[in-house]
Amino acid sequence: MTAGVGPTDVLAGRYQLERVLGSGGMGVVYRARDLLHGAFGAANAWVALKLLGEPLAQSPDGHVLLYSEFALTRTLRHEHVVRMFAFEVDTVRQVAFFTMELLQGVTLDRLLLECPEGLPWSELQPLALQLLDALSYAHRQGVLHGDVKPANILLGDEGLRLFDFGLGHGTAQEAAGLPGLSRSRLNAWTPAYAAPELMTGGELSALADLYGAACVVYELAQGCRSAPRQPDQPLPRPRGLPRQCWPALRSALHWTPEQRKVTVAQLREAMAGVRRCWFV
Repeated sequence: MTAGVGPTDVLAGRYQLERVLGSGGMGVVYRARDLLHGAFGAANAWVALKLLGEPLAQSPDGHVLLYSEFALTRTLRHEHVVRMFAFEVDTVRQVAFFTMELLQGVTLDRLLLECPEGLPWSELQPLALQLLDALSYAHRQGVLHGDVKPANILLGDEGLRLFDFGLGHGTAQEAAGLPGLSRSRLNAWTPAYAAPELMTGGELSALADLYGAACVVYELAQGCRSAPRQPDQPLPRPRGLPRQCWPALRSALHWTPEQRKVTVAQLREAMAGVRRCWFV
């Protein structure tokens, strides 16, 4: 929890914090009531509010990271990507934060705990297609997610939402000269889903996002993995995955980025049942 901020506080004279929805090394997300909208009788006056967690709250450039996540995600308009509302600063507490849509549902890491043997194809396929749709769209907009993993994907009544672009990168931001940070110094990637090249100091790329998404799809099909994968360890075809989908997914899971011969969009085609003969 960020120093000086906790449940029941009101930020910027407007957002009444209610409870913590989730936290990690980089940020804390609260359920909050927008008192302004509530005062005007809005039917839904609740938002999700994210601010920096410790120790980033004490970092002199931590607010840059928070704004970068907001700015990246705000450029995306897709039904399977979380929607951003506003970036604000509570000048009294000297706390920066942003608001976004309040998502209702369960994250895929929780779903996997409830389904340790994986999902049947009838349930897995729509989730895979929605995830790959969202990621492919982000890539077309010049945005890399940087941290695709089950904990950053939520399943609700309206389908799947991809969120938490805190480790992401945008080509438009870079071209515009907007402030940014070196994500590698944060060392915040999750080994089970981070592309091997990221763990050894490599640059974030679309192929790294592809690897993370492929790991998520594989785990949804196979069930929870018991140990991190090793470079020379071949993966079996998941029990819940149709045989014709396996060549593309296997390529996306290759340890070496140069050997990932598919794009996110092409992996999506394979999951949809489009047959191609060039997967290796």
